[in-house]
Amino acid sequence: MANILVVEDDNSINFLIQTNLSLIGHQVDTAFDGHEAREKIETNSYDLILLDIMLPGEDGFSLLKKATDTPVIFLTAKSDVSDKVKGLQLGAEDYIVKPFEMVELIARIDVILRRTKKSEDFLVINNVKIDFLERGIYKDDLLVDCTPQEFSLLEVLAINRNITLRRDKLLELAWGYDFEGDSRTIDVHIQRLRKKLNLEDYIKTVYKIGYRLEVKR
Repeated sequence: MANILVVEDDNSINFLIQTNLSLIGHQVDTAFDGHEAREKIETNSYDLILLDIMLPGEDGFSLLKKATDTPVIFLTAKSDVSDKVKGLQLGAEDYIVKPFEMVELIARIDVILRRTKKSEDFLVINNVKIDFLERGIYKDDLLVDCTPQEFSLLEVLAINRNITLRRDKLLELAWGYDFEGDSRTIDVHIQRLRKKLNLEDYIKTVYKIGYRLEVKR
Protein backbone atom coordinates (compact mmCIF):
# COMPACT_ATOMS: atom_id res chain seq x y z
CA MET A 1 0.00 0.00 0.00
CA ALA A 2 0.97 3.65 -0.20
CA ASN A 3 2.98 5.93 2.09
CA ILE A 4 0.81 9.02 2.61
CA LEU A 5 1.49 12.33 4.38
CA VAL A 6 -1.54 14.08 5.91
CA VAL A 7 -0.99 17.81 6.47
CA GLU A 8 -3.93 19.19 8.47
CA ASP A 9 -3.90 21.50 11.49
CA ASP A 10 -7.32 20.42 12.77
CA ASN A 11 -6.55 17.58 15.19
CA SER A 12 -9.90 15.82 14.78
CA ILE A 13 -9.79 15.86 10.97
CA ASN A 14 -6.16 14.79 10.95
CA PHE A 15 -6.92 11.89 13.29
CA LEU A 16 -10.01 10.84 11.30
CA ILE A 17 -8.08 10.70 8.03
CA GLN A 18 -5.13 8.92 9.61
CA THR A 19 -7.36 6.31 11.26
CA ASN A 20 -9.36 5.49 8.15
CA LEU A 21 -6.38 5.31 5.82
CA SER A 22 -4.57 3.08 8.31
CA LEU A 23 -7.60 0.77 8.43
CA ILE A 24 -7.28 0.27 4.69
CA GLY A 25 -3.61 -0.56 5.06
CA HIS A 26 -1.81 2.64 4.06
CA GLN A 27 1.23 3.88 5.95
CA VAL A 28 0.30 7.34 7.24
CA ASP A 29 2.53 10.17 8.45
CA THR A 30 1.09 13.42 9.79
CA ALA A 31 1.98 17.10 10.10
CA PHE A 32 -0.01 19.85 11.82
CA ASP A 33 1.60 23.03 10.50
CA GLY A 34 3.47 24.29 7.46
CA HIS A 35 6.94 24.18 8.99
CA GLU A 36 6.58 20.57 10.14
CA ALA A 37 5.16 19.62 6.75
CA ARG A 38 8.04 21.27 4.87
CA GLU A 39 10.60 19.37 6.96
CA LYS A 40 8.88 16.04 6.31
CA ILE A 41 8.45 16.70 2.60
CA GLU A 42 12.14 17.57 2.28
CA THR A 43 13.43 14.59 4.27
CA ASN A 44 10.99 11.78 3.41
CA SER A 45 9.55 10.12 0.32
CA TYR A 46 5.77 9.87 -0.02
CA ASP A 47 3.45 8.36 -2.60
CA LEU A 48 0.76 10.98 -1.95
CA ILE A 49 0.27 14.11 0.15
CA LEU A 50 -3.10 15.29 1.50
CA LEU A 51 -2.58 19.00 2.03
CA ASP A 52 -4.63 21.69 3.73
CA ILE A 53 -4.22 25.20 2.31
CA MET A 54 -4.70 27.35 5.40
CA LEU A 55 -1.95 26.20 7.77
CA PRO A 56 0.03 27.84 10.58
CA GLY A 57 3.54 28.78 9.50
CA GLU A 58 3.34 28.19 5.76
CA ASP A 59 0.34 27.74 3.50
CA GLY A 60 -0.43 24.78 1.29
CA PHE A 61 0.15 26.64 -1.98
CA SER A 62 3.75 27.30 -0.94
CA LEU A 63 4.26 23.72 0.26
CA LEU A 64 2.95 22.34 -3.03
CA LYS A 65 5.93 23.85 -4.80
CA LYS A 66 8.22 21.72 -2.60
CA ALA A 67 6.41 18.49 -3.42
CA THR A 68 7.40 18.54 -7.07
CA ASP A 69 7.51 14.76 -7.61
CA THR A 70 4.66 13.76 -5.30
CA PRO A 71 0.94 13.78 -6.17
CA VAL A 72 -1.01 16.20 -3.96
CA ILE A 73 -4.69 16.40 -3.08
CA PHE A 74 -5.78 19.67 -1.49
CA LEU A 75 -8.21 19.33 1.44
CA THR A 76 -9.50 22.77 2.26
CA ALA A 77 -12.39 24.90 3.44
CA LYS A 78 -11.59 27.40 0.65
CA SER A 79 -14.39 26.74 -1.82
CA ASP A 80 -13.80 29.67 -4.17
CA VAL A 81 -13.36 28.64 -7.78
CA SER A 82 -10.29 30.89 -8.02
CA ASP A 83 -8.57 28.95 -5.22
CA LYS A 84 -9.39 25.65 -6.88
CA VAL A 85 -8.07 26.86 -10.21
CA LYS A 86 -4.91 28.15 -8.53
CA GLY A 87 -4.31 24.84 -6.78
CA LEU A 88 -4.79 22.81 -9.95
CA GLN A 89 -2.62 25.20 -11.99
CA LEU A 90 0.16 24.83 -9.42
CA GLY A 91 0.07 21.08 -10.03
CA ALA A 92 -2.32 19.55 -7.51
CA GLU A 93 -3.95 16.31 -8.66
CA ASP A 94 -7.27 17.05 -7.00
CA TYR A 95 -9.07 19.58 -4.77
CA ILE A 96 -11.61 18.49 -2.15
CA VAL A 97 -13.63 21.03 -0.18
CA LYS A 98 -14.44 20.46 3.50
CA PRO A 99 -16.59 18.99 4.84
CA PHE A 100 -16.14 15.80 2.83
CA GLU A 101 -17.02 12.14 3.30
CA MET A 102 -14.19 9.68 3.89
CA VAL A 103 -15.47 7.35 1.18
CA GLU A 104 -15.13 10.20 -1.33
CA LEU A 105 -11.58 10.91 -0.20
CA ILE A 106 -10.65 7.22 -0.33
CA ALA A 107 -12.08 6.94 -3.84
CA ARG A 108 -10.09 9.98 -5.04
CA ILE A 109 -6.94 8.59 -3.43
CA ASP A 110 -7.48 5.22 -5.09
CA VAL A 111 -7.82 6.82 -8.54
CA ILE A 112 -4.51 8.67 -8.17
CA LEU A 113 -2.62 5.70 -6.73
CA ARG A 114 -3.83 3.46 -9.55
CA ARG A 115 -2.67 6.00 -12.11
CA THR A 116 0.74 6.32 -10.47
CA LYS A 117 0.99 2.51 -10.02
CA LYS A 118 1.21 2.85 -6.23
CA SER A 119 -1.95 0.88 -5.48
CA GLU A 120 -2.42 -2.86 -5.46
CA ASP A 121 -3.71 -4.56 -8.60
CA PHE A 122 -5.53 -7.22 -6.59
CA LEU A 123 -6.69 -8.12 -3.09
CA VAL A 124 -6.66 -11.63 -1.63
CA ILE A 125 -9.18 -12.58 1.05
CA ASN A 126 -8.82 -16.15 2.26
CA ASN A 127 -9.01 -18.15 -1.02
CA VAL A 128 -10.65 -15.32 -3.01
CA LYS A 129 -8.69 -12.98 -5.28
CA ILE A 130 -10.22 -9.71 -6.49
CA ASP A 131 -8.42 -8.52 -9.63
CA PHE A 132 -9.05 -4.79 -9.96
CA LEU A 133 -7.38 -4.47 -13.36
CA GLU A 134 -9.17 -7.34 -15.08
CA ARG A 135 -12.34 -6.79 -13.02
CA GLY A 136 -12.47 -10.47 -12.22
CA ILE A 137 -13.01 -12.52 -9.08
CA TYR A 138 -11.19 -15.82 -8.55
CA LYS A 139 -11.89 -18.52 -5.99
CA ASP A 140 -9.19 -21.18 -5.59
CA ASP A 141 -7.62 -19.71 -8.77
CA LEU A 142 -10.80 -20.34 -10.78
CA LEU A 143 -12.76 -17.45 -12.29
CA VAL A 144 -16.11 -17.01 -10.57
CA ASP A 145 -19.16 -16.17 -12.65
CA CYS A 146 -20.14 -12.78 -11.23
CA THR A 147 -22.17 -10.00 -12.77
CA PRO A 148 -20.57 -6.59 -13.40
CA GLN A 149 -22.77 -5.19 -10.63
CA GLU A 150 -21.63 -7.83 -8.15
CA PHE A 151 -18.03 -6.99 -8.96
CA SER A 152 -18.69 -3.25 -8.54
CA LEU A 153 -20.22 -3.83 -5.11
CA LEU A 154 -17.34 -6.03 -3.95
CA GLU A 155 -14.84 -3.53 -5.37
CA VAL A 156 -16.36 -0.71 -3.30
CA LEU A 157 -16.24 -2.87 -0.18
CA ALA A 158 -12.64 -3.85 -0.95
CA ILE A 159 -11.42 -0.30 -1.55
CA ASN A 160 -13.04 0.74 1.76
CA ARG A 161 -12.16 -2.45 3.61
CA ASN A 162 -12.51 -2.45 7.40
CA ILE A 163 -14.75 0.61 7.14
CA THR A 164 -18.51 0.39 7.66
CA LEU A 165 -20.49 1.65 4.67
CA ARG A 166 -24.14 2.64 4.84
CA ARG A 167 -26.52 0.99 2.42
CA ASP A 168 -27.35 4.29 0.74
CA LYS A 169 -23.64 5.02 0.26
CA LEU A 170 -23.09 1.56 -1.25
CA LEU A 171 -25.94 2.23 -3.66
CA GLU A 172 -24.42 5.56 -4.62
CA LEU A 173 -20.90 4.21 -5.12
CA ALA A 174 -21.68 0.87 -6.75
CA TRP A 175 -24.84 1.71 -8.68
CA GLY A 176 -24.57 5.45 -9.27
CA TYR A 177 -26.51 8.57 -8.33
CA ASP A 178 -29.31 7.90 -10.81
CA PHE A 179 -30.21 4.41 -9.54
CA GLU A 180 -33.88 4.31 -8.55
CA GLY A 181 -33.92 1.09 -6.53
CA ASP A 182 -33.92 0.74 -2.76
CA SER A 183 -31.52 -0.63 -0.18
CA ARG A 184 -32.92 -4.15 -0.45
CA THR A 185 -30.96 -4.39 -3.69
CA ILE A 186 -27.77 -4.20 -1.61
CA ASP A 187 -28.93 -6.98 0.71
CA VAL A 188 -29.69 -9.31 -2.21
CA HIS A 189 -26.31 -8.73 -3.86
CA ILE A 190 -24.47 -9.14 -0.56
CA GLN A 191 -26.10 -12.51 -0.03
CA ARG A 192 -25.12 -13.60 -3.54
CA LEU A 193 -21.50 -12.59 -2.99
CA ARG A 194 -21.34 -14.36 0.35
CA LYS A 195 -22.75 -17.55 -1.17
CA LYS A 196 -20.61 -17.54 -4.31
CA LEU A 197 -17.35 -16.69 -2.56
CA ASN A 198 -17.85 -18.18 0.92
CA LEU A 199 -17.21 -14.75 2.45
CA GLU A 200 -19.78 -15.03 5.25
CA ASP A 201 -17.05 -14.49 7.84
CA TYR A 202 -15.61 -11.47 6.02
CA ILE A 203 -18.58 -9.43 4.76
CA LYS A 204 -20.09 -8.32 8.05
CA THR A 205 -23.58 -6.95 8.55
CA VAL A 206 -23.59 -3.81 10.70
CA TYR A 207 -27.02 -3.73 12.31
CA LYS A 208 -29.31 -1.00 10.95
CA ILE A 209 -26.41 0.64 9.10
CA GLY A 210 -24.87 -1.39 6.30
CA TYR A 211 -21.90 -3.66 5.65
CA ARG A 212 -18.16 -3.91 6.23
CA LEU A 213 -15.56 -6.09 4.52
CA GLU A 214 -13.15 -7.17 7.25
CA VAL A 215 -9.61 -7.89 6.08
CA LYS A 216 -6.49 -8.35 8.16
CA ARG A 217 -3.98 -5.57 7.58
